[in-house]
This record gives sequence, C-alpha cells and structure tokens, in this order.
Amino acid sequence: MEVRHLELLRELADRGSLAAVAAATHRTPSAVSQQLRTAERDVGMRLVEPDGRGLRLTAAGRLLADGAVAVATALGEVQRDLDELRGEPTGVVRIASLPSAAEVLVPPLLGALRGTRVTIELDDLDIAEADFAPQTADYDIVIGHSMARRPRTGQRLLVVPLAREPLDVAVPATHPLAGRSSVAAADLAGQPWVGVPLGYPFDDLRIAIENRAGGALDVRHRVRDNRLVESLVAVGEGLALLPRYTTRPRDGVVTLPITDVRSSRTVLALARPDRAERAVVTTVLEHLRGIGRRLTQE
Repeated sequence: MEVRHLELLRELADRGSLAAVAAATHRTPSAVSQQLRTAERDVGMRLVEPDGRGLRLTAAGRLLADGAVAVATALGEVQRDLDELRGEPTGVVRIASLPSAAEVLVPPLLGALRGTRVTIELDDLDIAEADFAPQTADYDIVIGHSMARRPRTGQRLLVVPLAREPLDVAVPATHPLAGRSSVAAADLAGQPWVGVPLGYPFDDLRIAIENRAGGALDVRHRVRDNRLVESLVAVGEGLALLPRYTTRPRDGVVTLPITDVRSSRTVLALARPDRAERAVVTTVLEHLRGIGRRLTQE
C-alpha cells in the first residue's frame, strides 16, 4: 500500500465525496476513481462501495483511512525534527478563523511573529459549528467556537482550547432592562430577538434561555456578523447575544451578563495531528494559547 493511496482514503473519509476530493486535490473525478481502483488492486479488497449516487468507505477502507492519520503524523514528527535541526521554525501557516475570534487573537499573534521566519496566511470563516472541523483538510489551523468546553469533532483532530469567553445580552440603551446590572432568562421571554442561523453555536444558547424561561424569544432576524447585530440592537430591532471580548462600546447598546444560564463559548484551535507536528505550526499554537490565557486574565 502506497502512502499516496492511504492519503487518498483519508481525504475521502474527511471530505465525504469523490467530487470534493477531486476539487481539493486538483484532479478529475475519473483520475481519483482510477487511483482508488489501483489501491484496491494493491490491497486485494474493496475499499469503497456505492452509497446512493456517491461512494463510501468499506470497513477496510475506514481502517486504512485511520492508518493514514498515524502514517502522516509519523512523517510530521520527522519533519519537526528536521525543523529543529534548522534551529528556527520556518514556513507558512495557513489559518482560517471565525472573524470575532480572529479580531482578538490574530493581531497579537502577528505582532509576536514579527521578525521571525514564520508567515501567516489568514482566511475568515463564519460557519456553523459542525463545519469547522472539515476545514482542517485545507488549513493548518482552524479557529472556531463551541458552547461545549471540549467539543466532539467527529475526526481525529488536535483540539486546543484557547479561551472561555462570556456571552452577554445586548439591549438597546432605551430598553427597560438597560438600567439593570444583569438579567435572568425570565426577563427575556417574549422579547424581540436578533439571532444567528440555525446550527450556529449562539443559537444553542437561545434555546437554553427559552427552556429556562419557559417561553420563546421572538426571533425577528438571523444574521452572522456581530457588527450588524450591534447595529440592529441599537435601533431597537431586538435583544441579542454578543461575545464580551470583541464587543466594543457602542452608542445605543448596553451589554448585561445573564445570571441563570451558563452563557459562554469556548474559542478553540483545530488541526490535523500530522500538521500540528510541524515546528512552525506548534510555534503558532503556543502563541495562540498564550494570547488566549492573557485575554481571559484581563
């Protein structure tokens, strides 16, 4: 079994379809299919089987896809040792991040790396929680968030918690709740609400608030960008949840902690184990950990 065939099975396991693997590896679907047939001939077993209009891994295919992770990690360890012989981490680290996390983590990261031989290539992703883990196929580090302290990714990934960030309730400055020092879930029942799309972590907290209050929130808008959320709250379109560390003071908006619902998110970094073995990626993860610790201590 060749390493390239193991990697192909891993990509199929992570990406879920032949077309996605072909697009990511800049090959045609027919070329990917040919490589799968070659891998099956080498092993002497079926590695994929029909699944509707697509393909899925057989038990043997899943076994080899899992083995590909161990092989890639071992190669990553060798690369790390070579990096250490060079004496200084060198290379490019591709990061994709939730915008509200990138705002507080990436500028100090870039400052810490200035003058080194580490280059950061940055992309931003505002997606549902379940969609962060698959992005590790295309990026060295993916920074996402979850309501859970240690979320399950469904893949063999390195999960590095960076910070536990409180989420506050944002209310218009003219709202009757604005004069409070905090709010409870019961105060929010029936209130107009500016939410996020279904499947996004903050929506889990909206459900928790409704369960605690015994009444629904009146969700009028579902938007992704926190700055847009702030502006809608400011003009009285509804209340909302905003992350404490990245919400700037804004005229017309007051933020209040909620006392009877655990209201916080874990900001975390995800990486494939083999990529995390690279010295340059390890260096960036260590800086991100330090920035996250300082953030929560301020």
